[in-house]
Amino acid sequence: MSKLDHDDEQKKLHFACKHWGFFQLINHGVADEVIEQMKTDAQEFFNLPLEKKMAFAQIPNHIEGYGQAFIVAEDQKLDWGDMIFLFGLPVPLRNKRFWLTNPPSLRPTLEKYSMELHNVMIQLMKLIAKNLGTDPEKLLSFFEDEIQGIKLNYYLPCPEASKVLGASPHSDTTALTLLLQVNEVEGLQFNRNQKWVPVKPIPNAFIINIGDVLEILSNGEYKNVVHRAVVNPEKERLSIASFHCQKMGTQIGPLEDLVQTNKALYRTLPIEEFQRLKMTSKLDGKFMINKVKL
Repeated sequence: MSKLDHDDEQKKLHFACKHWGFFQLINHGVADEVIEQMKTDAQEFFNLPLEKKMAFAQIPNHIEGYGQAFIVAEDQKLDWGDMIFLFGLPVPLRNKRFWLTNPPSLRPTLEKYSMELHNVMIQLMKLIAKNLGTDPEKLLSFFEDEIQGIKLNYYLPCPEASKVLGASPHSDTTALTLLLQVNEVEGLQFNRNQKWVPVKPIPNAFIINIGDVLEILSNGEYKNVVHRAVVNPEKERLSIASFHCQKMGTQIGPLEDLVQTNKALYRTLPIEEFQRLKMTSKLDGKFMINKVKL
């Protein structure tokens, strides 16, 4: 992060966003103690007995809380994992019923972590705007009051790991995802040229990937990336994903100054409609991009 004001490093960022759809970010400015406390608290939560975790269980027709997300059919195969999803931002969107109080330090840790990752995302969006040749103020105006979701993932070991997936192949339906590996167990894989590329985690780095919204905003200059999580036969794996999307009341579509000389490749729709489409479909490859491509 500290080198991204240099042209050479900024070109690497552009190349990664355009040709790979993901990268790892180090020296991002989030204090080690914030990251370590977040890791410790996440581990403690998943170590709780089931009945204590169920105090934060999802309720029907809500994505927030402890449980499984994007279940839309009775016969749907579920991912091999444990998770809890929370809205971090905007602050009024936080539902205290789900904001974890066990372990007691987790709620203040999440509040701090949420704001720190928002700041990293804003810095990245400034650099992305520069690389795309678009107006930084216009792009940032979509994200200053962003919708941020935080998902804590626990992938328990499976003796027959080849027969299950921790997370089925999908692209994220947001703009940017910042993922923190809680432990050093590999499991995240990105699809590139029809092959699954495993990501070797760098301690305390954020693994960042392009989501559907940024592909649409950039009019296809940056591509989202399909990824999955595989399961280890012997070791648990934990991760914390922070999803960053436009604020409510905005339109999702190619940025105006990117389609003045090029044809728009995606339709423009209100974020509320985009969210409805997302919530009523199971995660499956690039399903959202396929719905909005022209």
